[in-house]
Amino acid sequence: MRFVLRRCIFYLVTAWAAVTVNFVIPRVMPGDPVQALINRYQGQLSTDAVESLYALFGLDPDASIWSQYVDYWGRLFAGDLGLSFTFFPTPVADVILQSLPWTVALVGVASVLSFAVGTLIGVMIGWRRGTWADGILPVTAFLSAVPYFWLGLIAIMLLAVTWPVFPTSGGYDGGLVPGLYPEFIGSALWHSILPAGTVVISSVAGWILGMRNMMVTVSSEDYVTVAQAKGLPERQVMFGYAARNAVLPQVSGFALSLGFIVSGTLVMEMVFSYPGVGFVLYQATGGQDYPLMQGIFLIITLAVLVANMLADVAYVLLDPRTRQEA
Repeated sequence: MRFVLRRCIFYLVTAWAAVTVNFVIPRVMPGDPVQALINRYQGQLSTDAVESLYALFGLDPDASIWSQYVDYWGRLFAGDLGLSFTFFPTPVADVILQSLPWTVALVGVASVLSFAVGTLIGVMIGWRRGTWADGILPVTAFLSAVPYFWLGLIAIMLLAVTWPVFPTSGGYDGGLVPGLYPEFIGSALWHSILPAGTVVISSVAGWILGMRNMMVTVSSEDYVTVAQAKGLPERQVMFGYAARNAVLPQVSGFALSLGFIVSGTLVMEMVFSYPGVGFVLYQATGGQDYPLMQGIFLIITLAVLVANMLADVAYVLLDPRTRQEA
């Protein structure tokens, strides 16, 4: 119980610090986003209208930082993330809700698939170390060092330009209206194959290497030797004793990767012009869209905190020593 209470307090303090930093950073950055918005539309506004815009975006120059901070928290509790400068006058929450499903569906499924496949292959290779299977390790080491965008460019060049099998960019065919009907779903799945494959190929190698190294370390532990001496089936020893303990470091890494799913793979989404959160964040940064940047950073922060909480729960379930401490 004390363990749970300590973790809850830790996450609450972390969330407060993250929200505070999220509030402060845009306000110390150079530039005037409201004036940039006015210049973009080449508008000639009166002084009262300009002041109303500052108040609308929570950047009233006459208000103190403390009052802006209190107002910011009040907006958050009301679910109001402000209006986007880049997609003005669309609310930030609507922009995020439109792009978030694309990133979660693409990067989320790709991350889970790469973790499951990479961990399983790593278990097999680590348990049978010294065999022919170790021959694929140099390949996995190379792939783990290759950035997403480089593989994405190679995939586009080979499979979308040289051999036009897959589309080069976008999330679905032009002319389709997003919705849950077969034609749109099929188009979205077809457009996601190259970017999802890029994520899987780039990340699965790291999971293989990490799990293989942990399996080599755990296989020499006394409890594994005792289990083998008892005559237990090899599969039970491999998964029930060795892999169960070797996977613990993988769980924490996977939890963090789940947290960063929300941010997407920024460069990958830029390469494929994929309509996810990462691409929207890039647009917001280029347009000095402080409300949209704050909203995306807040979602990313909360996602990482939730992922860490899930990692703690997984540790408690997988490691009996953690349950005893709790």
